[in-house]
Amino acid sequence: MKKLILLLFFFTALLKAQAAFILIPMDETQKNHLKAYGIAYYALQNTVDVQWLLNYKGGSFLLSDITKLEQECTIRGVSFQVIADVQAAAILREIADPEVNMEVMKLEKAPKIAVYSPKNKMPWDDAVTMVLKYAEIPYDVVYDEEVIGMKLPLYDWLHLHHEDFTGQYGRFYAAYRNAPWYQEDVRLQEASAKKLGFNKVSMMKLAVAEKIRDFVVGGGYLFAMCSATDSYDIALDAAGIDICESMFDGDPADPAMNTKIDYSKGFAFRNFKLSTNPYEYEFSEIDNQPPARDLPRTEDFFTLFDFSAKWDPVPTMLCQDHEQVIKGFMGQTTAFKKKYIKPEVLVMGETKAQDEARYIHGEFGKGTWTFYGGHDPEDYQHQVGDPPTDLSLHPNSPGYRLILNNVLFPAAKKKKQKT
Repeated sequence: MKKLILLLFFFTALLKAQAAFILIPMDETQKNHLKAYGIAYYALQNTVDVQWLLNYKGGSFLLSDITKLEQECTIRGVSFQVIADVQAAAILREIADPEVNMEVMKLEKAPKIAVYSPKNKMPWDDAVTMVLKYAEIPYDVVYDEEVIGMKLPLYDWLHLHHEDFTGQYGRFYAAYRNAPWYQEDVRLQEASAKKLGFNKVSMMKLAVAEKIRDFVVGGGYLFAMCSATDSYDIALDAAGIDICESMFDGDPADPAMNTKIDYSKGFAFRNFKLSTNPYEYEFSEIDNQPPARDLPRTEDFFTLFDFSAKWDPVPTMLCQDHEQVIKGFMGQTTAFKKKYIKPEVLVMGETKAQDEARYIHGEFGKGTWTFYGGHDPEDYQHQVGDPPTDLSLHPNSPGYRLILNNVLFPAAKKKKQKT
């Protein structure tokens, strides 16, 4: 009996020694895709080797096998497999085959994350903040005072909450100028501008936009959704031009504003005209909205592009998903009309029938930026005052996965692009 016990102990120890990796599949077999990203981030925080297997079972993660990680996967409801060295080696050989569209991307460190968001409560939520909380990925909140105070260099990755960088308070004047939340926001923004030494909120927001631009130039990673995308570019392009009517800043806008825009200053867009009607819930021609956008909800989808993992690892990382066709969703800025996108910008997701891009990416200086149209990937037409989405009901959301791809992107070991 003692010999049998010793023999069983020996084989158990041998199997444990050989079981050196955890494979977290990210295809349709994964029970909770969103929390799986949190496990990868948690592993990086604990200096565990993480390999992102691009295009292998939906963009799976291969981690060194540590009992604590197995426990975390179990606690968080993340599907995983414990595999031996020989199995991991076979997977890596399969991926290395030059004939297959797969690649291994080593993740090096847990990126330090900041979310640019107002400290006062606004009557809408933010998809990025919600998914970071759900995935259990830590982040800091920064706003105008921190940005002007040069805090951004402390971070690797910055998300822009649904902000209006033009100083027009989200163009909510027509519908909500009498709402207490709107009036409170105006009061707080004006007080902040005065405190920071600016005569107008629009001047403060421009200074913030330029600090964010410098963050990207220096190697930072920027991610924005909804109105933070086009309003950010507009603020840079319209620097030095008064584009705000008197209800926003106390004096008339420049009637010749559309002849003075310098499209070279922004990241993504060109040749657009600004809306000169302050009662219109649009900043410019960039956004594709009804009636021009005549797409019923049942047909509203966008398609992710299929990139070469070995030759184009960056867009491949950003597009990892278990579905290639993603449900559309609306926002103040829903989609970008292609005719206004700069030619060097990479379109990663599009609704071809509408000639619109939903997901775009580019480089600026030493850093990168990604713009994602729409407000909430699991709430088709989120309205002001609607309750936040319960992500426990959407643990496998393909639309939210695109956000989390961007969160892990700065962790990747940089590779020289092949030519």
